Amino acid sequence: MDDEFVPVKQRGVELLRNPALNKGTAFTPWERTAFGLTGLLPPAVSNLEDQMQRVIENFRAEATPLDKYIYLRLLQDRNETLFHAALMRYLPEMTPIVYTPTVAEAVRKFSRILRRSRGLYITPENIDRADEMLSSAPAGEVAIIVCTDNEGILGIGDQGVGGIGIPIGKLALYVAAGGFHPTSCLPISLDVGTDNEELLADPLYIGLRKRRLGDEQYAEFIEVFVGAVRRQCPQAVLQWEDLSRQRAFESLERYRNLLPSFNDDIQGTAAVVHAALLGALKIAGRSLSDETICIVGAGAAGVGVASGLIAALQAEGLSPEQARAQLYTFDSRGLIVSDRPDLPQYKQRIAVAPELVRGWDPTPEQTTLLEIVNHLRPGILIGLSGKPGAFGRDAVHAMASYCEWPIVFPLSNPSDNVEAHPHDVAKWSEGRAIVATGSPFEPLQYGGRSIEFSQVNNVYVFPGIGAGAYLSGARRITDAMLTAAAQAAHHAVSDQELAAGHVLPTLARLRAVAAQVAAAVMRAAAAEGVATKPLPDDVAGYIADWQYRPCYRPYRPV
Repeated sequence: MDDEFVPVKQRGVELLRNPALNKGTAFTPWERTAFGLTGLLPPAVSNLEDQMQRVIENFRAEATPLDKYIYLRLLQDRNETLFHAALMRYLPEMTPIVYTPTVAEAVRKFSRILRRSRGLYITPENIDRADEMLSSAPAGEVAIIVCTDNEGILGIGDQGVGGIGIPIGKLALYVAAGGFHPTSCLPISLDVGTDNEELLADPLYIGLRKRRLGDEQYAEFIEVFVGAVRRQCPQAVLQWEDLSRQRAFESLERYRNLLPSFNDDIQGTAAVVHAALLGALKIAGRSLSDETICIVGAGAAGVGVASGLIAALQAEGLSPEQARAQLYTFDSRGLIVSDRPDLPQYKQRIAVAPELVRGWDPTPEQTTLLEIVNHLRPGILIGLSGKPGAFGRDAVHAMASYCEWPIVFPLSNPSDNVEAHPHDVAKWSEGRAIVATGSPFEPLQYGGRSIEFSQVNNVYVFPGIGAGAYLSGARRITDAMLTAAAQAAHHAVSDQELAAGHVLPTLARLRAVAAQVAAAVMRAAAAEGVATKPLPDDVAGYIADWQYRPCYRPYRPV
């Protein structure tokens, strides 16, 4: 009988201030007496359902998205069980608040809206104590870490210490969708300084008020950090988040075989775009292996998506050369061609052979998007440039002139940075374009029907990737595991959703989708020989039994 009870040492105000244990008004009369809470709470005893009703009414009463974000963060820091229960119940409504697009504004204003610290802040001044910090981290046995150096936040760049808002938000979704227990999640800010002049001049800025570390010092810092993670959190999956382009690829390649780690901006984005394209192509009745694809934007996300799609084309039977010949990526200097002088190494993997564009007039570097579309006649156009208006009417109209169902994904975040408003893309294509976006947009009423736009959000894949890697005890996260994640997210789309124009499942089914992704990742890890735990006979049942479900368990004092 005692096994049903949670042993708790804390009492009184100390217990009420522990978000992992606090039940608020749901403490029973017996618990109030046993733990010295008598008189510290209003007399009425609530249950979790009552509290969630109170939460959603207060949440909806907040005036702005940022106000809603602050409300939920305060709730999370007061009562984690209630926070996660509400987030799971109202996932479609709350996800855009705890994650994109609202989190971008919260990151910008972090130094002004901070109410309570969460996670770890590791700096060059305390990196020598990384083992100590991780061993006493504000978590139980750490299963999942999301860390950022704050330099490449969404589409808004270097935001200094405020970047911690991204790991906090993503870990909330690791719980709500992936099923991790809240006490096993650890957000980390690798605060190596900032080059953001506005932050450095802000008297209220609460991060390290120094310039960012140079490359050599940065590499040494990351080496010490990863070593501490391997020693102190040996079972944890590490997700890299929002590093600058070059450092993102360097860290990924340096450490991906040393511990189970992945970069969500590079690999998570690639997986979810792959899944969304499979959905769009199913609607259009076409095959990925037959497509010519243009990607505008060659940061971490753009190069990651290009690399992932090249791998996906190879998985469909194309040779590496054939796969590269069907994918064209553009940066601020034009088409990325392999003979471009001083081409960074991370772009070399997705560069096209010069003979494929020889004879273009004007040259690939001078070509406009419209001229590119006329040259290549792509069926798929993906935007990851962060440049508003990069997709013009003429280019979309040209695609629609030769393609019955042009696939156009303006994916840059936040919504102000989108390459084209999805309503415009739909109108420019006479309602035929299959459009998906990075941020949520309202449906469009056009031609007597409602056109909805799926949000190509990494949340469809990263919770399942993390869960699958953790539950399989994967030594590393392989390309095959990521491909399996993409395919699982695609197979989770129902026929009804496809008929409604959705290329990904609805957010309301996110937890079930994450479980399917996790199962696919576990099977791929076992097939690849990187799993250290045996594959259960009933993978789905094993995941369901493991997943955290917020509830109030009875306490007993110790």
